[in-house]
Amino acid sequence: MNRRLWIILGAAGAFAAAGIFMAWPSSPPPAPAVAVSPVGVGALGRVEPASRIRRLGVPGGMSVTRLDRLLVSEGERVTEGQLLAELADAAQKAGQLGQAQAALAEAERNLALVRAAGRPEEIAAQQARLEALRAVEANARQEARRAEQLVPSGAGGQAEAERRRFAAARAGAEVAEAEAGLARLRAARPEEVAVAEAQRLAAEARLRAAEADLALSRLYAPIAGTVLAIHAWPGDRIGEDGLLELADLSRMEVVADVYETDLPRLRIGQQAEIIVPGETRRLSAELVEIGWQVRRTTQAGTDPVAAVDARTVSVRLRLDEAGAELLRRRSNMQVQVAIRP
Repeated sequence: MNRRLWIILGAAGAFAAAGIFMAWPSSPPPAPAVAVSPVGVGALGRVEPASRIRRLGVPGGMSVTRLDRLLVSEGERVTEGQLLAELADAAQKAGQLGQAQAALAEAERNLALVRAAGRPEEIAAQQARLEALRAVEANARQEARRAEQLVPSGAGGQAEAERRRFAAARAGAEVAEAEAGLARLRAARPEEVAVAEAQRLAAEARLRAAEADLALSRLYAPIAGTVLAIHAWPGDRIGEDGLLELADLSRMEVVADVYETDLPRLRIGQQAEIIVPGETRRLSAELVEIGWQVRRTTQAGTDPVAAVDARTVSVRLRLDEAGAELLRRRSNMQVQVAIRP
């Protein structure tokens, strides 16, 4: 009986061990590797000329800000340095410039006269006068010696001899004066040249000041481009909006604000697609510039999950020729940007 019981228990244990072995989970096979594709960057952007939009106005501190002449119109192409407009005091400052130019010309002529000392005919006349005075001096000295020789013999008086000596001395003084005059005609005095040069430098300084003053009353084009908008007309006072807006539309770009967390995925030269509202096709662009500053962008809206107080970096993408042609007249238009990985 005991033996039979032990046989039954042994069989049950064997069956239990076999069940446990069959139910024990085996290690799962390794999962196949899944290729993770890189992620691109999306952002909102705006269309802007590569030259930026230049807003031209009057310099700060100007006493006269009323526009007198406007020489361009909206949509007109201008060249670099072209005169665009004049303020009300431009005519007055132009007159002051003319006076400064005349004063400089006078100072230059005066300096030339001082340096030249005397004309050839003046030098010749002075030379002839000097020779005549030297002859008079020689005759006066000879007569003075004769008068002195006659005094001991009593043939001449002492008074006559004194008069002859005085005449000889006066003739010598006239010769010395004529020699000095001839020297001045042949070579200018250094101090007179220095004074004339200082006067010319002062006239040049006044001319430069007049030119700069007139330039403040005239507005010139800093670049070659197209007049996009005009904010003041002749007779108006030029306000805070300036006179006009100017840009070079030959190259167009898109400025996008990218979140700072997306910066590690950006590289110069990356290709991008621009989605323009109302256009079915996507435009091609190339990333050409990454900004140097992280800015705080506060988004106003009612979306409770929108990013508030986000930090972004401005990047610039250059449109190809077809995109530039399409968006040439759409500066500041909002677009969507998808930068490829």
